[in-house]
Amino acid sequence: MAGKVKWVTDIEKSVLINNFEKRGWVQVTESEDWNFYWMSVQTIRNVFSVETGYRLSDDQIVNHFPNHYELTRKDLMVKNIKRYRKELEKEGSPLAEKDENGKYLYLDFVPVTFMLPADYNLFVEEFRKSPSSTWIMKPCGKAQGKGIFLINKLSQIKKWSRDSKTSSFVSQSTKEAYVISLYISNPLLIGGRKFDLRLYVLVSTYRPLRCYMYKLGFCRFCTVKYTPSTSELDNMFVHLTNVAIQKHGEDYNHIHGGKWTVSNLRLYLESTRGKEVTGKLFDEIHWVIVQSLKAVAPVMNNDKHCFECYGYDIIIDGRLKPWLIEVNASPSLTSSTANDRILKYNLINDTLNIAVPNGEIPDCKWNKCPPKEVLGNYEVLYDEELAQGDGAERELRSRSGPLPGPRGIRSRDSGRSVLTTWK
Repeated sequence: MAGKVKWVTDIEKSVLINNFEKRGWVQVTESEDWNFYWMSVQTIRNVFSVETGYRLSDDQIVNHFPNHYELTRKDLMVKNIKRYRKELEKEGSPLAEKDENGKYLYLDFVPVTFMLPADYNLFVEEFRKSPSSTWIMKPCGKAQGKGIFLINKLSQIKKWSRDSKTSSFVSQSTKEAYVISLYISNPLLIGGRKFDLRLYVLVSTYRPLRCYMYKLGFCRFCTVKYTPSTSELDNMFVHLTNVAIQKHGEDYNHIHGGKWTVSNLRLYLESTRGKEVTGKLFDEIHWVIVQSLKAVAPVMNNDKHCFECYGYDIIIDGRLKPWLIEVNASPSLTSSTANDRILKYNLINDTLNIAVPNGEIPDCKWNKCPPKEVLGNYEVLYDEELAQGDGAERELRSRSGPLPGPRGIRSRDSGRSVLTTWK
């Protein structure tokens, strides 16, 4: 197609703008004709709003799905995963199998979670089953560790309720919604410190589901050594890995930013735990991500003008079990170190190569299945059309061998259509 791509963004980050300029794209304002708009989640609401929204033409694409919050709001993500489990159970799917205690064998990848104030009574019932447990409270609509705290007594919840200027858990309109989750108190530690994984996942379409995993994710470490001691429950430098929190710590390292590449983590685990165990862990992480996307696919507005790059936060526990903590719709493009800047520049570059093929004026009717040569550091994680074409999922449901799931299915054994081989 002739002509240059006209771009707009309301996120003034050099990793974005340098990528647009490198392609020779032309910057315009929001009120002019544009082809590509990298926007904040606030702006996407306006674009697709019934009152203020407007009709996008075939040569316009944006970087969020209209209701991305079905995955990226903490409470809605959990709600959708719970619904997905129940649907699979109803279908009699082997994926929804439970153990003798009623626990899902293969779909137990989010910590036990309740919404507050709505599920307060259910939470109390669960809390009383193991009163020595620790729980983590998070506001549903905030990021970067804002408003998060840990509790291990019911009285602390009651105090929070009073401090939040409401005397009752009945009225939801007067109180900000929170999720409360069972805290993973036995995280895998390296050098005595807790860490989580930030992985980037690109979705080009939800129906059929097609998603890509970025190979250059990283680990974020706490600056203070981990202790499960209740005396340190208020010390966020021990418990929260968010850079926005850790950078204020005395021991924060401005050179490496408390980060490790995923490839370094893999090498470390291979040398300490063995290759097979490490390969299984990473297969399970990929399994968790695909299942979370399948859980929201039916409710996601699969608008043809949209793609989205998500920031997945995963914690690995001491038994090498991965847990999905949350998914971010606007993963930070701020660079805390030189390596960070390079990683995020390349992330945007590779994302644009998939979302805007050949850097030409987009056509939202394209098949969203680019050739392997343009994927850069992305790899196809799951392709629903390919999976159905190969009959892999039908085979999974009917075979009498090991049941599918994180402990029963391995991507390298089960073919590229279920989860592509991760080298």
